[in-house]
Amino acid sequence: MDESKFDPGYGIGLLPNWSDHGAAIDQLIMILHIFMVVLFVAWGIFLAYCLIRFRQRPGHKASYQSATSKLPKYAEVAVVLFETFLLVGLSFPIWSRYRLQKPDPEKALNIRVVAQAFQWNIHYPGEDGKFGPTRPELVNNAFNPLGVDKKHPDSHDDFWSVGTLYMPKGVPVVADITSKDVIHSFAIPVLRVKQDANPGLVTPVWFTSTQTGKASIICSQLCGVGHSRMSGKVEIMEPADFDKWVAEKKRPFKPKDKKPANAQLNIEKLTKGASS
Repeated sequence: MDESKFDPGYGIGLLPNWSDHGAAIDQLIMILHIFMVVLFVAWGIFLAYCLIRFRQRPGHKASYQSATSKLPKYAEVAVVLFETFLLVGLSFPIWSRYRLQKPDPEKALNIRVVAQAFQWNIHYPGEDGKFGPTRPELVNNAFNPLGVDKKHPDSHDDFWSVGTLYMPKGVPVVADITSKDVIHSFAIPVLRVKQDANPGLVTPVWFTSTQTGKASIICSQLCGVGHSRMSGKVEIMEPADFDKWVAEKKRPFKPKDKKPANAQLNIEKLTKGASS
């Protein structure tokens, strides 16, 4: 597979925004960058002024009296006030609005993202919408990387994907992030998603894609000697294509004599529910 097809034209500037919440984050980033440019230029001009104004010259002696100008104090107060505005006026509202708008589980695709050195495991609950229980002693990296209890009824329609997150466009995705070993960090730059994966702790994060395409999943936390190899893919499909993929996905723990009542996750219904 051509790896270059997964990257949506990364270059100078912000990455493409494929999420419904990314615009507010991008706006904050741009304001921060403009503010830093203004500070950099202002301090550069002040430094150049000091180098010229107070340079060593014949017939001049250094003055040991403190400067009496109030301009530096005004500048410092202005910087503090603006940074307070960035934090209280912009950052807090954006974060609060995001955290308070968790999608309805009935109208979202619920998944589990389990990190390990050095891969991403994506657990899907199947048609019943219930995750089968997992136990550490059942983990087998070759056949059962999540340690799913295959005897439990909720596990019979579960399935997983290693390294690639498949999701439908326009449907909220609620991902429970955790880790099997050390601290990792689940990040999808084009969806403006980043969340630490901590062993023994489950942290939910949610996102909705506004377009189809393929992009990268990265680990943004140094996690060991193989950190640079811990990359994954996200493939965003049309709802009908996602349902087709789900129907074709093998259920490793399904009893041979048991057929699922419905071979789809009904993502098209979720799409209608999300838009209502």
